[in-house]
Amino acid sequence: MASFLQPSTQPNESGPTASMKSSEFQTALEVETISENAVNDSAKSTPGVFLTWNDLCVTVPNRKHGSRPILQGLTGYAQPGELLAIMGPSGCGKSTLLDALAGRLGSNTRQVGEILINGHKQALAYGTSAYVTQDDTLVTTLTVREAVYYSAQLQLPDSMSQVEKMERAEMTIREMGLQDAMNTRIGGWGVKGLSGGQKRRVSICIEILTHPKLLFLDEPTSGLDSAASYYVMRGIARLDHKDGVRRTVIASIHQPGSEVFQLFSNLCLLSSGKTVYFGPASAANEFFALNSFPCPPLQNPSDHFLNTINKDFEKDLEQGLDDAIPKEEVINILVKSYKSSDYWQQVQVKVEEICKEHFEALESRRDHAGFLTQSLVLTKRSFVNMFRDLGYYWLRLAIYVGLGYGLSSIYHDLGSSYGSIQARGSLLMFVSTFLTFMAIGGFPSFVEEMKVFERERLNGHYGATSFAIGNTFSAIPFLLLISLIPGAIAYYPSGLHKGYEHFLYFASTLFACLLMVESMMMAVASIVPNFLMGIITGAGIQGLMVLGGGFFRLPDDLPKPFWKYPLYYVAFHRYAYQGMFKNEFEGLKFSNYQGNGLINGEEILRDVWQMEMGSSKWVDLAILLGMVVFYRLLFLAIIKTTETIKPIIPGLMPYVNPNQTFQIMEKPQS
Repeated sequence: MASFLQPSTQPNESGPTASMKSSEFQTALEVETISENAVNDSAKSTPGVFLTWNDLCVTVPNRKHGSRPILQGLTGYAQPGELLAIMGPSGCGKSTLLDALAGRLGSNTRQVGEILINGHKQALAYGTSAYVTQDDTLVTTLTVREAVYYSAQLQLPDSMSQVEKMERAEMTIREMGLQDAMNTRIGGWGVKGLSGGQKRRVSICIEILTHPKLLFLDEPTSGLDSAASYYVMRGIARLDHKDGVRRTVIASIHQPGSEVFQLFSNLCLLSSGKTVYFGPASAANEFFALNSFPCPPLQNPSDHFLNTINKDFEKDLEQGLDDAIPKEEVINILVKSYKSSDYWQQVQVKVEEICKEHFEALESRRDHAGFLTQSLVLTKRSFVNMFRDLGYYWLRLAIYVGLGYGLSSIYHDLGSSYGSIQARGSLLMFVSTFLTFMAIGGFPSFVEEMKVFERERLNGHYGATSFAIGNTFSAIPFLLLISLIPGAIAYYPSGLHKGYEHFLYFASTLFACLLMVESMMMAVASIVPNFLMGIITGAGIQGLMVLGGGFFRLPDDLPKPFWKYPLYYVAFHRYAYQGMFKNEFEGLKFSNYQGNGLINGEEILRDVWQMEMGSSKWVDLAILLGMVVFYRLLFLAIIKTTETIKPIIPGLMPYVNPNQTFQIMEKPQS
């Protein structure tokens, strides 16, 4: 097959002129040199991924004009062993193009055009591609070594031993120059940790663990200094020399330095969603010079390109020329010139040639860690995160202990008088209502964990079921502590029903309520990911359930529409009240109102609290645990439904080309 648009010069291997003060990148270079010779020959023979897109358009709905174009008629290609850079000013469509090629467009966008992988219309299978997002969403309490190693355990197949996975993780860390920060926590939320550039390199480490053949990077040099940017991009450009995989790399990049620019094989220059230039990065200067926009001597070419096509400033105010050409006109000149140039013709020929070649279809899937392994690793990782994050459970435990002492002092030694009936009910109501209500305090920490889950799920690291199982089992020890310690502090000094079996039921019901609220908040987080809106939503739902639970207004007095049917029967407080009240009053006797006789607890439950006596307290506890399972399954159902509906929504939008192609990242266990 003929080769077109190859760069006329080789990437500069000399590096930036500024000397490196840190030793971390020197070790990375030694790793490259050692591994390069060993795999150089195999890299040339390993098949890669050819990605082509033809007449690609992306629009979003606009209330005033029907739709607004984001990308307009883009055509291009990316091939193995090359680094394609997508450049342009802010808002030009760089990230949208990257998302479209990776199959990550939102459900409100409409995509028209053809995207082919090795000349075939197929999905991107897990392990064959990876996407490094612009935002570094990481578990902030983990160290660099832990974050990368846990990810290796989740992504790499069970056929690899733990030692091999650890070696792969540490080698990847060294390739990104992070060996000096291996034992440093990532940090966040006011906790000092890694710098922004180091976090970006950790994100890259996690995504290249599986040696993907197709790598997407959104602003990989964001937050890096010039030296770090060069060595990170150099490491990415030379990954095929390390692992023997002829990798296709596509990166959106805002304003690279001159050394980084020389690493690019091809350049896609965008402005206002249109292609200004696509071709060899080394030939871009010539293209601009031929159109009367030459790059001044000693100026970074990327700076010149972006200054020329940035229409945020209509005229070159820095030079103060009244007769300067408006930037909109400059862009139109360059776009028209590109459309009539040899570069555009060569791109068309190249795309056609790739589509005609009989490449093998991309493998449908790769082996990854098994479901049981993923569940165990996620349980361990989540437990470590909860243990180190003070705001997740430890702060709540301290507050619960304080409230427990408050309850034990207010309701100290209640006795068996007639007045103690109301006091016992109030105490149990506070425990089952307000202590469980405070479980939403850990919602911000859970939302941060959900962000990590969303990123890893989109990249196919694991499925929603493994995440739900890991989160559930990792939270159980902490919820048991919160149930037993504050529960005992409030239970025994108050003189509630004596006997360890009654206390264990009391603690079990409190545990089930806490787990139920966390399960409900998981479902809320899957719909409302913003933690502030999530807390408001969760508090509102619980507030309604408290009002309809049967304490503030007895069951027979509740208005039948909504409050009695269905809220009274779906509110978990009803079953918490019934179980705790039965556990407390059954078997006890109290003085009557006149003080001249006794009434048993069963009468109090039936006549005073209007409890349903047809079932045991264990049935109420079982219903609470059943609700825990229901809300966890609801969380999974929302996640699965979102995965299914999002790819369908664009197809239901009007004016969609029937020949358009959508790519969906396949996820394990989905």
